[in-house]
Amino acid sequence: MPDDCSSFFDALDATWPAAAKINAGPWILREGRGGGKRVSAATARGDWREDDLSAAEKSMTLLGQNPLFMIRPGEEALDSALKTRGYTLIDPVQLWVAPIDRLTDLRLPRVTAFAIWEPLAIMREIWETGGIGAARQRIMERAALPKTGILGRVSDKPAGAAFCAVQGETAMVHALEIASEHRQKGLGGWMMRCAALWAADQGATRIAVAATKENTGANALYATLKMEVAGHYHYRIRNAESEDL
Repeated sequence: MPDDCSSFFDALDATWPAAAKINAGPWILREGRGGGKRVSAATARGDWREDDLSAAEKSMTLLGQNPLFMIRPGEEALDSALKTRGYTLIDPVQLWVAPIDRLTDLRLPRVTAFAIWEPLAIMREIWETGGIGAARQRIMERAALPKTGILGRVSDKPAGAAFCAVQGETAMVHALEIASEHRQKGLGGWMMRCAALWAADQGATRIAVAATKENTGANALYATLKMEVAGHYHYRIRNAESEDL
């Protein structure tokens, strides 16, 4: 993996942590406990051989998880080997990043976005409605400080929720969800700016977020904020039709 991407993946791992991580030969295995692909996928941590893939598959099955690998830049050989084994490519993701001061240049409008921890009940309701259920919310609880929730308001109503945590100089935003009836009102941008203002106070110098390529709305938002794509990854999953991760 290129050095200029490794810090982003370290921040991704730290700010959206698996329930457990296991170093197993050339792999890092993750126990997700229903929290989704990012916290369930195995990643390579060294040179591997074909029989190492079989060992990783067996270990993930013993964890009660469908074998799943995250493929990062520079891991084309692993991608090809998994494709040969019948693994399906799923969820190509882009990593967006910007210097923190690119999102701290405007003052937030009054009562538009707030940094709050612990999350309010209404924030949890917004997440739940958007498919970010209890298992993913437990990931936020596991993340180390500094971290915060972001509450967004529009039309005098709570309308959005997000999570942000800092690792080193990188602030990662996760779980940005806007209630369907309040989309296309500019709230997502103000919530990202609120996260950046909070993160700057924690010493972060850049802000980053991951979005699947098919999430056109999110990608358009980050492009509008003049964030740039700094890296990418995707998953290879066995028996993709058998499990929703």
